[in-house]
Amino acid sequence: MSRLRVTAVSYLNTKPFLYGIFNSGLDQEMDLSLDIPSVCAQKLLSGEADLGLVPVVTIPAMDRPVVISDYCIGADGPVRTVAIFSEVPVSRIKRLLLDFHSRTSVELVKLLLREYWQVSPRLIPAQEGFIEEIGGDTAGLVIGDRTFALDQKFPFSYDLGLAWKDWTGLPFVFAAWVSRRPLPDDFVRRFNEALARGIELIPQLIALMPKPVIGMGLEDYFRHQISYVLDTTKKEALALFLGKIAPIKEALVFQ
Repeated sequence: MSRLRVTAVSYLNTKPFLYGIFNSGLDQEMDLSLDIPSVCAQKLLSGEADLGLVPVVTIPAMDRPVVISDYCIGADGPVRTVAIFSEVPVSRIKRLLLDFHSRTSVELVKLLLREYWQVSPRLIPAQEGFIEEIGGDTAGLVIGDRTFALDQKFPFSYDLGLAWKDWTGLPFVFAAWVSRRPLPDDFVRRFNEALARGIELIPQLIALMPKPVIGMGLEDYFRHQISYVLDTTKKEALALFLGKIAPIKEALVFQ
């Protein structure tokens, strides 16, 4: 039987999932690659991967996507790793550099700028090294582990998870496990068990990890900034977000 080709986000917030997968032995049934979110999406869309932890904006671009598992990368309030950083308040931003790592966060910031903050800065796709260009009335949307040291560097930061929560009252789903087809029920059961076990073993995982500079304890980050369970409220939030940015023709399929 051929291995399942799997792509997953390479950020810190994914490590509990990976720890669960490797502790369960499921990695022996996979060809697993770790990529930035935009590359995860590209691999799934092109057929290079069968299953991916991908930005949710990937879902409407797929023919018949299936959301696999009871877990996701979500937030119920501040997420810490998706934010606008600026030297001026959001009302005075004239240019916003958009991180190229994830289209979900780019679409979310466009929505928040238009409907929540009601401002319209010029939006500029960014290149590697763009953080050094942030200054004056030029701000930057920064995604992932690169955000950890920026709170001390810039006087203004706007957490997109918190902004969405303040606006809608709902949590947000940044990335979900999405497949190009339904997967065997036994695999999905074991996959759920592996992800749940990884979350349960967060203290053990932290003990094995080097200590990154993130401005907080790792357990606080994993337990309180990231919300991993894909529950009914998160599914509602996901449907609301996709309905606003890229309506899909059929109801989402969850397995």
